[in-house]
Amino acid sequence: MKSLISIKPPLSVETPLLAVIVTQGFSPVKHASVERAVASGDYKGKKDETLLVYGDAKGGADRILLVGAGKPGEITRSSLRRATAIAARRARSLGTKRFSLAVTPEARGGLGAAEVAQVAIEGAAQGGWQFMELKKQPEDPKPELEAIEILVEQADKTEAEAGRRIGDAIAAGYLFTRNLQMQPGNVCTPTYLAEQARQLATAHGFGVTILDKAQIKKEGMGALMGVAQGSAEEPRFIALEYEGGNGAPVVLVGKGVTFDSGGISIKPAQNMEDMKFDKSGATAVLGAFEVLGRLKPKINVVGLIPATENLPSGTAIKPGDVVKSHLGKTIEIINTDAEGRLILCDALSYARRYKPAAVIDAATLTGAVVIALGHHAIGMLGNDEGLLAEVRDAGERAGERCWPLPLWDEYRDLLKSDVADVKNSGGRAAGTIAGAWFLREFVDGFPWVHLDIAGTAYLESEGAGHAKGPTAIGVRLFTEFLLKRAGA
Repeated sequence: MKSLISIKPPLSVETPLLAVIVTQGFSPVKHASVERAVASGDYKGKKDETLLVYGDAKGGADRILLVGAGKPGEITRSSLRRATAIAARRARSLGTKRFSLAVTPEARGGLGAAEVAQVAIEGAAQGGWQFMELKKQPEDPKPELEAIEILVEQADKTEAEAGRRIGDAIAAGYLFTRNLQMQPGNVCTPTYLAEQARQLATAHGFGVTILDKAQIKKEGMGALMGVAQGSAEEPRFIALEYEGGNGAPVVLVGKGVTFDSGGISIKPAQNMEDMKFDKSGATAVLGAFEVLGRLKPKINVVGLIPATENLPSGTAIKPGDVVKSHLGKTIEIINTDAEGRLILCDALSYARRYKPAAVIDAATLTGAVVIALGHHAIGMLGNDEGLLAEVRDAGERAGERCWPLPLWDEYRDLLKSDVADVKNSGGRAAGTIAGAWFLREFVDGFPWVHLDIAGTAYLESEGAGHAKGPTAIGVRLFTEFLLKRAGA
């Protein structure tokens, strides 16, 4: 999707659709139909409220769409992003390939021109997305949303252009991730994920290392191999390296289970098709590297992705089995559906070779986080209070909010094993915390934060500014974190 910053007056711009973001009690747009709707009380500018009118025959916009962002004192980056997403969804439903966007002064709140441009483009990418790749094309298909024109004052143009650059990069990473999340398990295999990483490396000049099954075995990743052994698809271990600055790198780790049946501890059949989304941590890391390749911030970043399927077969790992991890600790398998932590523990151990400044992992790890936090917040746990605060702050800027859960020593008792150093499941109690405590067992000598995105990686229904399906959660958060670390 292309973007453009323009200084044209909103009501004079020639466009199929002019979307105007407004607030409750706003000063109305100087257009007769809009003024009548506001004067009559038919439109108040409440959050998510829209009004579509047709333009004048004299010229300008063919249609004008007002989108409410909420009350003037409550405007945030997230509310503006959401309003733009609603506008983009409406533009797509109308069949327009491009639209223009104006934000009233009240709807900007305290945001600068760069922030407005950035989050508007992010919102347009969010709301305009549709996945048609695997469908037979309808006779009268709705066209893809191709462009957004953001209308600003002359004084704001330079600042808005800076925000547009960041917004364009994040939108590209977001769309890359969302499309990859949607690919079914018979398309997006571990080998396919590795090829996507290789193509990113070629396009942007990253370093890339991809370990095949034999190399994974040689590396001593027994936990990853244990999960992979039930599938005919071979596992892959992917390492991407972006060198943009000096100093120790930030390491991003993403869970890459391309399809999760639960293994021998098989999941219920209902909604199992959604387990193609169990690769969402991995796709978020790849999307973040798409952003890095476009923005080139002054920071070093490593991306690690253990990729595998988790399937039942005669060769599959069984409850009661014991495997040896990359770190050397032995693990008793209690539940083969607690496989994400097994592949991540080997990746966290592998991360030591980079002597990282910080490590952040993202994983659809536990159903328990959905019970705890629903679909609005990421569960966040870690071993470093400063890093936890930094990640949480990045999540607020990104509109991908995180909520901390404790990692008290008492929870370690949930993972005590009679036959091994640790077991991979502590039962139903404190499931999200137990999963993170397991990972902490393999974090050696670096600040670390775990993001449980099981409740936020995909949505089971439509939202006001969001289609059903994948959310690309993590791409914006990772980007905000890395840009601030880089001083950008």
